Amino acid sequence: MQGTVALVTGAASGLGQAIATGLAREGALVVVVGRSPARAEEAVSAIRRLVPSALLEPLACDVSVQSAIHTGAADFLSSHSRLDVLVNAAGVFRKQRQVTPDGLELTFATNVMAYFLLTNLMLDALKNAAPAGTPRIVNMASRYGNTKINFDDLQTAKGRYSYLRSTPPTMLARVLLTQEFAERLRGSGVVANAVHPGLARNTSLLKDVGGPFRLLTNTFGRPAEKAADTALWLATSEETAGVSGKLWAKRKELSTPGMGSDPEARKRLWDACAGLAHLP
Repeated sequence: MQGTVALVTGAASGLGQAIATGLAREGALVVVVGRSPARAEEAVSAIRRLVPSALLEPLACDVSVQSAIHTGAADFLSSHSRLDVLVNAAGVFRKQRQVTPDGLELTFATNVMAYFLLTNLMLDALKNAAPAGTPRIVNMASRYGNTKINFDDLQTAKGRYSYLRSTPPTMLARVLLTQEFAERLRGSGVVANAVHPGLARNTSLLKDVGGPFRLLTNTFGRPAEKAADTALWLATSEETAGVSGKLWAKRKELSTPGMGSDPEARKRLWDACAGLAHLP
C-alpha cells in the first residue's frame, strides 16, 4: 500500500488501533483519529512502537460532535487531495443516556451520524483516488439479529434507556448506510463494505457498561489484532476490489435479513441522517 493514504477513526485504542497498525504495516500513510490531540498522539506512539517505519499523522476529532467532524475533515483535506481507504471504527456503548452539543443522543451521534457525515465529507477525496486503484470505505458494524430501527425514536428518547436498546439499532443502521453509500457510489470506482468483527477482548469499548457483557467479551473475544483481519482484507486485498454494499465476517459474506434487506428503510435512514447533519 505504499503511496496510499488511509484514515481510521476510533484509532486511539482497540480494534481501530489494530486496523490502523495493520494498514501502517502494509506501507500506507495512516491518519490516526483520536478524540483529542493527546489521544491521537498517544495512538501514533503506540503504533510506531509496533511498526517503527510507520507513516502516521495524528488527527484530533471528537466524532460525536458534528462541528468537530467538519473541522477534522477540513484539516485532512488541507493536506490531502485523495483518500484511498476510510475506516469508520469509532463506536460507543453507554450505560446512561447522554446528549451531545448538537442535541443528539451520544450513541446515535457516534455510531451512526459520525459514519454518515465523515464519509460524505470524504467522498470527493475518495473519488480522486479512483484512477490509481479502488478506494475503499470499511465500516465496522455487527450482526444485528432481529433488530429493527424505530424511525419514530431514532435516538432512544422514549421509554427506559439502556445500551441494549440504543446500540443494536445503530449496528443495523451502519449496514443500511453502507448499502446506500455503495449504491450512490456505483460507477465511481469507490466501494463500501461493512464488517462484523466479532467480539474483541480487552478494549475500552465496554468500559462504561461493564457487567456480564464485558466479562463475556473479555473471556471469549479474540485479540483486537485477530478481530481486525477481515477489515484489513477488505481495505487492502485485490480480491475485494470488485465487491460493494456487503456485510462480512471472517472473510465471508453474511446475509442481511429483515430490515437490512429493505431499500426503503435504507433510504429513509439516509434522509433522516441528512436532515440531522444539515446536508442536502
